[in-house]
Amino acid sequence: MRITSFPPVVASDAHILILGSMPGVESLRRGQYYAHPRNLFWPIIGELCGFDPTLPYPERLTHIQRAGIALWDVLQHCEREGSLDTAITDEVPNNFLTFLAQYPALKTIGFNGQKATHSFQRLVLPHLPAAMSQKIKLLSLPSTSPANASMTKQAKVTRWAQLFAPA
Repeated sequence: MRITSFPPVVASDAHILILGSMPGVESLRRGQYYAHPRNLFWPIIGELCGFDPTLPYPERLTHIQRAGIALWDVLQHCEREGSLDTAITDEVPNNFLTFLAQYPALKTIGFNGQKATHSFQRLVLPHLPAAMSQKIKLLSLPSTSPANASMTKQAKVTRWAQLFAPA
């Protein structure tokens, strides 16, 4: 099935960009980033940014934007049945050349899982000018997906806290 990612959630002063690969079935159904109830994204980001992760979705987006965080996905379109990253084929990346030029305050990109990291490295990074890619710190972070049960939540929080370390 051909699926399409969401538009970015971004404010003009964003300095951290968090990239997933492609929203899962529940997220696509609800039209919300990280909507699966067992996904740890909102609990982790809520803990790191000091807000209640059970707030209504628009309020969570306001909190992350105030913290200088933008959300998007590496992929604009792909083929996938279900929600697993391993099922993704026919990847088409989002337009990062334009996006990164439009938001020059971005200094750190955190990848939510290995698929996001590898897709960006393969499909996007080779097409970015060196001057643009060299000014951005790239962090591969453990997936917050319920499919990644190999780490505890606290271990993930510790790793995700790297987003806020000076670039």
